[in-house]
Amino acid sequence: MNYKNYLLSNVDKIHTTELGVQRIGKNLKIENQDVVEYCIKLIEDKNSIVTKKGKNFYVTVDNKELTVNSSSFTIITAHIKNRS
Repeated sequence: MNYKNYLLSNVDKIHTTELGVQRIGKNLKIENQDVVEYCIKLIEDKNSIVTKKGKNFYVTVDNKELTVNSSSFTIITAHIKNRS
């Protein structure tokens, strides 16, 4: 299965909780932007890679990684990865 296409075909279901907005905003240093829209743009990025482990999708693009629940499409968290 192409996980990126699956996620994009369900883009209207992607959301997060209020605590998720705070956590993702802090972790990605996002201010004055819609966190969900920002994350959707990352998913849509032509360089993004989507993998699945267990119940979650992991979206990696540039030095950022999003964790999205594969059944509810909830963005759980996001992190900036250190480049090695």
